[in-house]
Amino acid sequence: MATMRDVAQRAGVSAKTVSRVVNDDRYVSADVRQRVERAISELQYVPNSLAVSFRAGRDAAIGVAVPGVADPFFASIIGAVESEASRRGVAVIVTGVGWEPSHEQRSIEAVLKRQVTGMIICPVGHDMSYLRPWQARTPLVFADREPARLTADAVVQDDVGGGEAATRHLIGHGHRSIAFVGDDSWTGQRRLKGWQRALDGAALPRRRDLAHLGEVDVDTLTPTLARMLETRDPPTAVFSSNARCTVSLLTVLRALRRTDVGLVGFGDFPTAAALTPAVTVIHQDGDAMGRFAVDRLFTRLDQPARKLRRRTVLPVSLVTRESCALPGAEPACGHGGVAGKARPAVS
Repeated sequence: MATMRDVAQRAGVSAKTVSRVVNDDRYVSADVRQRVERAISELQYVPNSLAVSFRAGRDAAIGVAVPGVADPFFASIIGAVESEASRRGVAVIVTGVGWEPSHEQRSIEAVLKRQVTGMIICPVGHDMSYLRPWQARTPLVFADREPARLTADAVVQDDVGGGEAATRHLIGHGHRSIAFVGDDSWTGQRRLKGWQRALDGAALPRRRDLAHLGEVDVDTLTPTLARMLETRDPPTAVFSSNARCTVSLLTVLRALRRTDVGLVGFGDFPTAAALTPAVTVIHQDGDAMGRFAVDRLFTRLDQPARKLRRRTVLPVSLVTRESCALPGAEPACGHGGVAGKARPAVS
């Protein structure tokens, strides 16, 4: 493992200068800071203060990083983690990293520098390899999404199966032209794959003009959905890949004055059941995911030599409501309730 002296030698500066850069001293020149940060990255250096082991005196605290602390799904993960940690007398440090990958590393490392004994991360970035030097000293468990370019424990939901179940449900209501709208994340891509599988299974074409994988804000989706609805064979329904996207779509549909488009969303949200029509969703169990993640983290801390499965997939379920009918058909997707689970898998 690289030392501060190794970094200083690589960057051509003193160890004291490296320390000033690590501590974000504003009086370090931009050129020197860049050289030191490049050396830190190349050598995968972690400050020596973090070499103290859990059993040798780290604070009794674990970290949790999520995209948004107010999001109901991630809030339920945090709640489950805090409940178990409290039972063990361990504090929880929570950070919201936002949905922009460029902000993620700084937020996560800010928590790791506080010498937490372990950390649960719901990642948004496409490259988590910067965590390798931290991982050598701090157990990491990933939830909701697998870490890209990093081997670590991960607990996710059946995104492909959920996407397939949602699309099959729309097909079962008579829809033959079904759009996909989602963000370009690991989960978004997996749910897109489920949409594709359901179309293939029903011998329906995969239309590129009805698939959007990118930003899911209202400003982006307004022209995107309008364009889809103006095609020669417009979609009669949409499968939305996450709750943020679903809320944006509902806003756009309202602005376009379209009440003739069916909808199923991946992920429930507080007002989904109260809307007219109520929105059918794929339910994610954040409590179960949080409980699994924190249990795995404490297992890694208590039994570091134990061999455990790296990847675990939790099932999701379809909650049927009233947003799936074809135009002119009875607006009943069901009267609410769990219609069934997407194919569970553990690997």
